[in-house]
Amino acid sequence: MKSLVRFLVSVYFWIELFTISGILFPISIIIYFLTVLFDKRLFVLHKYTCLWSYIVLTINPFWRIRVTGREKINPKEVYVMVSNHQSGADIIVLFLLWAHFKWVAKKSLFHYPFIGWNMWLNRYISLERGKGSSMRQMMTDAARTLKEGNSVMIFPEGTRSKDGRLQPFKTGAFHLALDNGAPILPIVITGTSKAIRKGGFLINKNFHIQARVLDPIPFEAIKGRDSKEVTVIVREKIKKAMEVVESYRVNPVR
Repeated sequence: MKSLVRFLVSVYFWIELFTISGILFPISIIIYFLTVLFDKRLFVLHKYTCLWSYIVLTINPFWRIRVTGREKINPKEVYVMVSNHQSGADIIVLFLLWAHFKWVAKKSLFHYPFIGWNMWLNRYISLERGKGSSMRQMMTDAARTLKEGNSVMIFPEGTRSKDGRLQPFKTGAFHLALDNGAPILPIVITGTSKAIRKGGFLINKNFHIQARVLDPIPFEAIKGRDSKEVTVIVREKIKKAMEVVESYRVNPVR
């Protein structure tokens, strides 16, 4: 019986996601053509995409989502944003930051109906994992994006964690920050790995998901440091924050 309920929950989630996306995508096209001439950063389109995610997650009754630390994001600042990566749900959850940024995402996602096409409209940055030329192009595109006044969002693990544990970080995001004089904004996501497993179809209900914005790291605090050293520093901050959340879940305050 539990397996059947889980299957039905999963079917509802995926039908809801793609139905809503199919309805909302044409509006993305309209917004793009109405704003592209005067909104070079596509700020309005990205805000609409945040609303799109908000609608999808609000209609989904199976997850409880909490976002904290939004007040730490300075809307006038341009960040290299970095987050741990537990599942495909991370992407729609991070839109609930309601902050302006451009994603760095694997190229195959841009081919997904509606969702991927909207990513293309937003001029998010594509990357083919394991391909050196694509990595170099991504760094060039990301640097240009920062100079245009857009923050950039990157998963430094490079891929989703299989078990929710924090994986080693790649140095690309931290090279980007150092080379462009950008502050780093660490973000911690917990709960999404249990809500939906990597590569899985089945959805688990009644899970608490949290996205927590940590204190920004000013460029002055990392200036002159080696990218590997900065990678270790930021990973440690995210790891400690994850441990605090997990500790609270095991030993809740009464």
